[in-house]
Amino acid sequence: MTQTYDLIVRGGEVANHAGRGKADVGVIDGRIAFIGDLSQASAGEVFDATGLTVLPGVIDTQVHFREPGLEWKEDLETGSRAAALGGVVAVFEMPNTNPNTTDPDTMADKLARAKDRMWTDHAFYVGGTHENAEHLADLERLPGCCGVKVFMGASTGDLLIADDEGVRKVLSNVRRRATFHSEDEYRLGERRNLARTGDWTSHPEVRDAESAIMSTRRLVGLAKETGARIHVLHVTTKDEMEFLRFHKDVATVEITPQHLTLAAPEAYERLGAYAQMNPPIRSQEHVDALWLWGMQQGVADVLGSDHAPHTKEEKSKPYPASPSGMPGVQTLVPLMLTHVANGRLSLERFIDLTSGGAQRVFGTANKGRMAVSYDADLTIVDLKAKKTITHDQQATRCGWTPFDGFEATGWPVATIVRGRVVMKDGELIGQAHGQPVRFQETLAG
Repeated sequence: MTQTYDLIVRGGEVANHAGRGKADVGVIDGRIAFIGDLSQASAGEVFDATGLTVLPGVIDTQVHFREPGLEWKEDLETGSRAAALGGVVAVFEMPNTNPNTTDPDTMADKLARAKDRMWTDHAFYVGGTHENAEHLADLERLPGCCGVKVFMGASTGDLLIADDEGVRKVLSNVRRRATFHSEDEYRLGERRNLARTGDWTSHPEVRDAESAIMSTRRLVGLAKETGARIHVLHVTTKDEMEFLRFHKDVATVEITPQHLTLAAPEAYERLGAYAQMNPPIRSQEHVDALWLWGMQQGVADVLGSDHAPHTKEEKSKPYPASPSGMPGVQTLVPLMLTHVANGRLSLERFIDLTSGGAQRVFGTANKGRMAVSYDADLTIVDLKAKKTITHDQQATRCGWTPFDGFEATGWPVATIVRGRVVMKDGELIGQAHGQPVRFQETLAG
């Protein structure tokens, strides 16, 4: 084709809905205009992707960037910087900030804070509470909102709906798919005395597998009763996977890279507080079930990092005073590409979990596929690159990763957001110009 493009990504192996093969990608006005042979076309900018693989842009649908109120851990700029360096083009950020994101004013404040500071495109969850449940149908339609998030088990922050009546009220009011942290708060309360001071191996005993499946059974039952759609975050247990595979009519499923990669008790013995998160890293039996049912049998719909940083000083407290959560938005791509290289995961399944899955679960508009007229969001990777993940590479304000020393095979080389190259060869380029993600169910506002 002889048309002039704003950007041509030339000479790479393209992997998308049509399969894998050598092709160029032409971009006009931030959208994909053509995929194919553009050897005769010209462009204002050409990205040489020779020897590289061009993927649909990776979307991380669960991050905690801690702003406002907790900026000593992270903020929207540093979190999105880490995302862009990790090959991520868009993030969905959680509501457990200070103040919580639970009304139009706090949602508008986050969008204002993100403007010209976030390197990636972005959307924000509104937190579901007992107090705002009857207003959620309006709140979930706010610009920049990716949906409602409910904590059924306490984690960082004070957002919590533990009771069935509260969850039922949320599900009766929402119209979009609602997202849940599913652990049974009543059982967690009964088991907190099982925590052994300074012994992180007791964390998965306090927040045991039964706490997760009890909550998830309740949640699915309430979803069916109310006719609502639900998205279950960071599923960690064999029991949940075997249960949720029979309830895909109402429930979509997220798994995190860390729950696929780390296992107890070894992770706690080696990493201590740096392996502590909610729900916990669990035993190999549960990890194997996540791979079998979640990955191989297709029960999982998306990968999310659950990027949740805390400072080294906070993590230095003895268990259970140490906070739960770990960074992960910058390491999602190399971790999972290593699993691809090791034959545990196909590249096509990785693509589905990080772009197409987000589009299906959340209904992103013009985002989540590498196809003509979609946003020109591309994650360009070197599948053969061998690099070691280190603390020093991390752009997150907390400055650490539980995967320090991990030998990765496969690495993000460039991040392109709506046709703009924002990261190349480990360096950010230009200025931060991320925009709010749009959603099909709320296009009319």
